Amino acid sequence: MTIWVLAAVLGAAFLHALWNALIKFGTSKLTSMLILTLVQGGMGLLVALTRPFPDPQVWLWLLASGVFHAAYKLFLAFAYEQGDLSRVYPIARGAAPMVVLVISALLLPDVIAAWEYLGILVLGAGILLMARGVFSSGESRRLVPLALGSAMATAGYSLVDGLGARASGDAVAYVGWLFTLDAVFFTPVCIALRGKSVLRASGKVWAIGGLAATASYGAYAIAVWAMTIAPIALVAALRETSILFAVLIGWLVFGERMDKQKAVAAALIVAGVIVTRL
Repeated sequence: MTIWVLAAVLGAAFLHALWNALIKFGTSKLTSMLILTLVQGGMGLLVALTRPFPDPQVWLWLLASGVFHAAYKLFLAFAYEQGDLSRVYPIARGAAPMVVLVISALLLPDVIAAWEYLGILVLGAGILLMARGVFSSGESRRLVPLALGSAMATAGYSLVDGLGARASGDAVAYVGWLFTLDAVFFTPVCIALRGKSVLRASGKVWAIGGLAATASYGAYAIAVWAMTIAPIALVAALRETSILFAVLIGWLVFGERMDKQKAVAAALIVAGVIVTRL
């Protein structure tokens, strides 16, 4: 991997942490997430319409993925209403690959290596330590199940998208329709929960949501590009530095409380994720 590809992947990790920070920064987390989803849905539809229409069997994967993506964003938005970026992001981001590995070992024919089991143990220790900090610091306990719900949904769409993209044979079209369906599913859920007022926002909120959508799309595009010219496992591992970026943004930009326990927990989560990805 060249220094330029390394810099690009680290940039993608920063962008992923950034769009989460922008959602956290918004006055209404759900409205900001909805704006992000609508902008991404528009981008996805424009891309999808330039590609061949998916085969009928692919739509089952797309529909399932759209549901998982909508659930992921819903849990994440609610988690950010309850807790700090530096607490929610590591739990939500770190638990997902652990769940994927466990499900893969139990239900799929994938072979799990010894170091991946070690990574699961390190990950689990980091997540437990991070969750324990919620109780010892007096933060809202609701953020833990919400962050874990987001992680479970992430694991769900990761498995579905991996199998669905293979069945599709056209990853670009698959992702385009996925973003579109995500918007189709997520929008009515938001309206049902908060009413039509969830669609009303100031120009500033729309700008933040649009910027978050651009950062999210950019993070994904850079990662996909890097995987075409560098080892996939190495790219996937380096992307998980987004956890450290999120913790630093929460601490240095939002002024969130940082103690030794949170720092150690974040380091364990990053280390565990990287081990499972290599």
